[in-house]
Amino acid sequence: MTTPISNVEQIKQASRHLRGSLRESLGDAHTGAIRADDTALIKFHGSYQQDDRDLREERRQQKLEPAYSFMIRTRTPGGVVTPRQWLALDAIATRHANGSLRLTTRQALQFHGVIKRKLKATLQAINASLIDTIAACGDVNRNVMVSANPVESPAHALVHDWARRLSEHLKPNTRAYHEIWLDEERIAGGEAESEPLYGDTYLPRKFKIAFAVPPHNDVDVFAHDLGCVAILEEGALAGFNISVGGGMGATHNDAETYPLLGQLIGFATPDQLFAIAEAVLATQRDFGNRSARKRARLKYTIEDRGLDWFKGEVERRAGFALAVTRPFAFEHNGDRFGWSEGHDGRWHLTLRIEAGRIADRGASTPMSGLRAIAGSHRGDFRLTPNQNLVIANVAAEDRAAIDALVARHGLDLHRRASPLRLHALACVALPTCGLAMAEAERYLPDLLGKVEGLLEKHALADAPIHLRISGCPNGCSRPYLGEIALVGKAPGRYNLMLGADRRGQRLNALYAENIDEAAILAHLDTLFARYAAERNAAEAFGDFLVRAGVVRPAAGIPLEVIA
Repeated sequence: MTTPISNVEQIKQASRHLRGSLRESLGDAHTGAIRADDTALIKFHGSYQQDDRDLREERRQQKLEPAYSFMIRTRTPGGVVTPRQWLALDAIATRHANGSLRLTTRQALQFHGVIKRKLKATLQAINASLIDTIAACGDVNRNVMVSANPVESPAHALVHDWARRLSEHLKPNTRAYHEIWLDEERIAGGEAESEPLYGDTYLPRKFKIAFAVPPHNDVDVFAHDLGCVAILEEGALAGFNISVGGGMGATHNDAETYPLLGQLIGFATPDQLFAIAEAVLATQRDFGNRSARKRARLKYTIEDRGLDWFKGEVERRAGFALAVTRPFAFEHNGDRFGWSEGHDGRWHLTLRIEAGRIADRGASTPMSGLRAIAGSHRGDFRLTPNQNLVIANVAAEDRAAIDALVARHGLDLHRRASPLRLHALACVALPTCGLAMAEAERYLPDLLGKVEGLLEKHALADAPIHLRISGCPNGCSRPYLGEIALVGKAPGRYNLMLGADRRGQRLNALYAENIDEAAILAHLDTLFARYAAERNAAEAFGDFLVRAGVVRPAAGIPLEVIA
């Protein structure tokens, strides 16, 4: 008996390689929405249909349809953007979106509030900046992440180049994007279009890749379907340790879904990378669950069939066996703020962007400040995996001018914020994300202030604790790798997760379920008191909670991997 496929699989199957009825949807001026089936397909083009949930009830009472708009996400491998591109994206956000830019935890930029009649013009303008949104969302390989500063050494630059090339290599083959958004004419009578890598129905679910360069794990490499840990030997890139099966998503009250860390399966040389990536992707394409989307990520394919089977299938498809993993060690999964000097004498300034949101508000004018910096900057910008921004490749003589602009426009949060505030992550959540159950980005500043007060009370203000908040269990802010994490359960209520490490190598665990702010702060107050009194020298908060038996998370990736 054949297992029936999900509704989304049926939509993809009938979409003519992601075209669907998007042209017709865009041409319908009677609604701000697109057709139901097209909401699944437009994700492959880098956009999500959303509505302002703050206005839902008001508009319902007025017998109006929801306030529909679209979020657009860029494909920017490794998060590199030139100053000229930054200025173009700034102008797009001002002209077509809600006047803000948002840095994501996947080194991409998001535009919010784009209405349907501006959607095509917005995508054309993004494309004109030599950035695209192809495969930024959808059941394909998405934006490829890389440790944020690839010019720290020549080897970093090489790792970044491999990631960029892999992103291009794994793009869908369809010309639907170019036809619908860029007015490319389809050639009549030409060869039949095909997707040699993805097939007619693409992948069962989204697929994510990250490259880390030890000792930094700012990408949280084990949180991804495919992780590539760069192995540098005597300063040269020897290859990559390969991990598979990471993923943050889960569903509340569904024991069949859970976050998992990727597992190491071996070492590949750089010239083997594409073959391994293709083999991993194709194995998931052919064996992933296409009937239940909640169980369709690669992590569940591996859970159901076993890691040994999966590794064998990957090696069979690649045509060679992976070598034994090589030693590496991670020290930290956060960003390093302020100025740092690169190997070539050029400088890099990492700025804290709270929750990744860049917008001028009152006396704080970060969007104007970055616009001014971009107008004279001779290097580039690099989006970090932790929602921050690097002003990269700065000549020594240009530092003072950039520092002045940073201070003038309130971009100097990295110089005055607590360690807790510097490292906190939050997803967008309300009012635009349709999956959000609770606040995240909008709640983060208030929450941080209250937790900072507790830390000061216990003389822990300088403790570099990692806090993450997500409006739902899907985990866009990678909450399950936070020492403290709040996962939205209902308006004003969260699951409190505790006990991850600061290397991205151990998941946290549920400590208290479905609690409000007062309960969250009461629990943290008690735990901070214990931490202040009982911690070992230099012991991180998450490590203390595990050692003290407060939480018992599942075993993670060893702190040091020895071949």
